[in-house]
Order: sequence, then structure tokens, then C-alpha cells
Amino acid sequence: MTATGSTSVFVRPRDVRAAGVPTAALALGLFAAVRVGGAAVLALAAWWAGRSPVRVLGHSWDSVWYLAIARHGYGRTQIWPVTGLVQSDHAFFPLYPALVRLAGGGEWGGLLVSWTAAAVAAVGVYRVGELVAGRRVALLLVALWAAVPHAVVLTLAYTEPLLVALAAWSLYALLRERWLLAASLALVAGLTRPTGIAVAAAVSVTALHALLVRRSREPGGSRRSRAPEVWAAGLLAPAGWLAYVVAVGVHRGDPAGYFTVQRQWGSRFDGGGYALSMTWRVLSGEPVALATAVTAVLLGTALLLAVLLLAGRPPLPLLVYTAVLLVIAVGGAGYFESKPRFLVPAFPLLLPLATVMARARPRSAVVVTAGLAGLGYGYGVYLLVFAKMPL
Repeated sequence: MTATGSTSVFVRPRDVRAAGVPTAALALGLFAAVRVGGAAVLALAAWWAGRSPVRVLGHSWDSVWYLAIARHGYGRTQIWPVTGLVQSDHAFFPLYPALVRLAGGGEWGGLLVSWTAAAVAAVGVYRVGELVAGRRVALLLVALWAAVPHAVVLTLAYTEPLLVALAAWSLYALLRERWLLAASLALVAGLTRPTGIAVAAAVSVTALHALLVRRSREPGGSRRSRAPEVWAAGLLAPAGWLAYVVAVGVHRGDPAGYFTVQRQWGSRFDGGGYALSMTWRVLSGEPVALATAVTAVLLGTALLLAVLLLAGRPPLPLLVYTAVLLVIAVGGAGYFESKPRFLVPAFPLLLPLATVMARARPRSAVVVTAGLAGLGYGYGVYLLVFAKMPL
């Protein structure tokens, strides 16, 4: 048992270094193959529809806001008199646009940051899966994560790839009890997007658990106090997220200024009432858009996978991280069709499926992954080229 509260069998560090590097490269290759294929299909569909592939990949929906912040800084507000929405760019966290600015700005700068982060994320997802469930499951975990319906966002100028890169490596460091590294990555993740608080929660809750329940020991059984390090990690992890929320509050002269911005965008937390009402519309046969029906199915699937993940007794950091992402996605009102995108960072949800596939014949795993990727390609084209609602 470790300070993370995991009962999993962990790979020894030297074994990971000796055997994991080639497999990690294979995981990156699998991810790249799936996502490059998706980007190519999307680019061809955009070209066929008379749209610029680069604009579709790098300047769609939220990308427009991020690129504007990268070019001009904060200060843009868009008012919609018909709906009453007041959309301020302070709803968007600063790390991604800052990196885009460093990369030269524009669509290509945004794509460079996102694609680089996606590659780092893929290796991080593999490392977490390898540590928890072994190399074969980890490879399938990466393949499945690259193929889910909303994985199209991993090839766009969006923040999800950057968040997953920071989250996966923070969780990996946490599972290895590298407290300050995990907390530092969580701090930076908190500057990426609102759901970055899930990474901080994983670090802080695990640190609290370690302080209350576990005590580290050196070889031979002598006690070694790591309490200062664990305390520092628990307090440091949410600092990035809190810093931006406080900064927006100071700028607007309102301590709850950031949450006011979110309400004006139409986003609020209602405990899942809105998601339930939209799902009921789908189940009752009311005419809805394809994206609305697919979202209801994907949310139900995510909740089922969450139950299976919990039954498998995952390490505490993965459980907390995934639970917070689920609560935010399912419990938030507004932008129902975007909820599956909010769950793309919740890669631990795929661990139960990857574990089952690892026990099947390799051909079956290939067929399932290829089929899922094909569906994802088609759905990504629908979302970015033909759908009229935000991704």
C-alpha cells in the first residue's frame, strides 16, 4: 500500500525504464496514427464543403476566443440581445493563449501547441495506464482515448490536449509519490481551463489521505516524516486555478466575478437537473438534433464506465480526478452538446474497457478500436463541418 491508497501492483521504476520506453513510443505511434487519420478525414471534408481545412482545425468555436486573446489580450465582450447572453473572454483561462502567442499566434500557432500537447498527453496516458494495469492495457487505453467520438478535439486548437498532458503527468507523479512535481503540474493545469481544478483536487485529496491514513517508511521500517512535502503539495496544487479566479474577481471588482462571467455565458451548476431534462427529451422521442441524442448516449455510457471503474478499485488519484470531471460535466447547466468534450480528459473512464479488450484476442481489439475510430471520424466531421451548435 502506498500513500496514494492504491492496492494495484505497481511496476518497479527500473522495470519501467528498461521495458517501457519502446512501448511508450508505440503508444505515441498508435495515438498519432488514429488522430492523423481523423485530421485528414476532417480536412478532406472541410475542403469538399468549400471551407479552409486550417480554419476548421484552428479557428472553430472556442478557438476563435483563444486566438483573439493570444493576439490582443483580454477585454473582448460579445452581447447577444435575443438570448440575453453576455460573453466575456474572461471565461477562458490564460495558459493556452499565452503559449499560442509564444508559438507565433494564429491558427498554426494554436495547432502547434495543441498537437505538441496531445503527443505529450498520449505518452502520459500510457504511463499512467502502465503503472496501474500493465503495458498491454496501457496501449489499448491510449488507442481508445484517441478514438472516442469527441477525440476530434485533440487535433483542434482547443485546450483539452494541454489539460490532459498536464493532468496525466501530474497523476503519474502522484502515483509515484513525487508530491511536489505532481502539485506543480496541477498548479499549471489550473491555469489551463476550469476543469483543471480536477487535477488539483486529485493532488490535494490524496495528500490529505496520506497525512491522515498513511505514513511513509524508509527501508528497514524506520519512520521518515514527509509531512512538510505532502502539506506543501496539497496547498500548492489549487494555487493556479485560484489565482485566475481571484484575478478575474479583482478585475471586475467582484469577489465572485469569475462565476458571474460563467453565469452570463449561460453556464451554472444545477446538480445535473439540466442534463437530466435534456436526456429525458431524447428518451421521450422529442425531435432533437443528432448531437443532442449522441450526447445523451455518451453521458449514460460515461456514468456506466464510472461505475465499472469504481468497482475495479482504482488508485485514489484517478478516482478523485475522474469523479470531479464527471460532477462538473454532468452537474453543469448549459451547452449540453459540449459535455462529452468536457469528458475527453477523463481518460481513466476507459480503463475498464481497455482491461476487457486486453483479455480478448488481438484481432478483436483492433476491430473494436478501428470501428470506434471510424465512427469518431464521421462524427467529428459532423460536429465541425455540418453541425450548427458549439462543440
